[in-house]
Amino acid sequence: MSDTVLCPKCSSEFTYPSDNMMVCSQCFYEWNPEEVASETANEGKILDSNGNELQDGDSVVVVKDLPVKGAPKPVKAGTKVKNIRLRPGSDHNIDCKIDGFGAMALKSEFVKKA
Repeated sequence: MSDTVLCPKCSSEFTYPSDNMMVCSQCFYEWNPEEVASETANEGKILDSNGNELQDGDSVVVVKDLPVKGAPKPVKAGTKVKNIRLRPGSDHNIDCKIDGFGAMALKSEFVKKA
C-alpha cells in the first residue's frame, strides 16, 4: 500500500504535509485531509436541510413554502410528506405524493426529516 496522497484539485502525487494540512507542489493547493475524507464519506448520500441522511420510506416535513407550477397555491411550510422515494443523481432527488397536489419531485434542501 502506498502512502502517497493525491491532490484533490490536480491529482498530482507530489504532495507534502505542512502542519495539519497537505500541500501540492504542482498547483500549490492546500487542504485538510480529514475534511476531504468526511466529504467523500457523504458522497452519494442524500441529506435534508439539517444534514440528516434520508432513506427510502422516510417521512419529511417541508421547511418553506414551495410554489408549484400550474397550481393556484403553494405547498405550505410544515406539510408532512410520508413514504418518500430517493432519486440519487437527480436535481429534484425526492419523489413523493402530497395530499391535494399529487405526485411530485422535491429537492432535499427544502425538507427536514420528521
